[in-house]
Amino acid sequence: MLDPVSTAVLTMELQRGVCGDLAALPDLRDAVAAIDLPRRAGRICAAARAAGATVVHCTAAFRPDRRGSVSNARILVAAAERNGDRLDRGQPGTELIPELSAEPGDLVVARSHGLTPFVSTELDQVLRNCGIRTVVAVGNSINIGILGLVLVAVDLGYHVVVPRDAVVGIPVEYGDSVLDNTISLLATITTTDELIATWR
Repeated sequence: MLDPVSTAVLTMELQRGVCGDLAALPDLRDAVAAIDLPRRAGRICAAARAAGATVVHCTAAFRPDRRGSVSNARILVAAAERNGDRLDRGQPGTELIPELSAEPGDLVVARSHGLTPFVSTELDQVLRNCGIRTVVAVGNSINIGILGLVLVAVDLGYHVVVPRDAVVGIPVEYGDSVLDNTISLLATITTTDELIATWR
């Protein structure tokens, strides 16, 4: 399942304006830091590159006028109010956190609407064009983004792997419960060290 040739690591919103130094949601930023997610995600990306797997950064980046976006859910309304312009295209908040050590060979698929990386973006087609059959979900948050990524990836026919110590929810205990009671029914649960050892 984790053959590097057909595997992609998908980082979910590991951006400065989401969980980094410019984060608008301190609870999420603190949860990410508490489990050392940035370092673990960086290790996973480095191991993937070394093994020949694909690394794709799934980001959020909006038009300043929000044209083409819609706030049709409470979380989207709250995010727009809290974020201000920090996730507008070209703003520092859209940049990847430095721990990912992004390289030119990495792919970036940005979305300008919604909550998950597959729906109405080029992500699925890009992965298929790269021959990807397995995706590894890394990042935040289990509450919505990671859960949505996993559900849609399974619906689209991908195998999904989730390193439990490289994803987080708010509160952390709730994220653990979703992993154990929902995501474990859809994906293979592993750890950062186990994943890296497999590629070595």
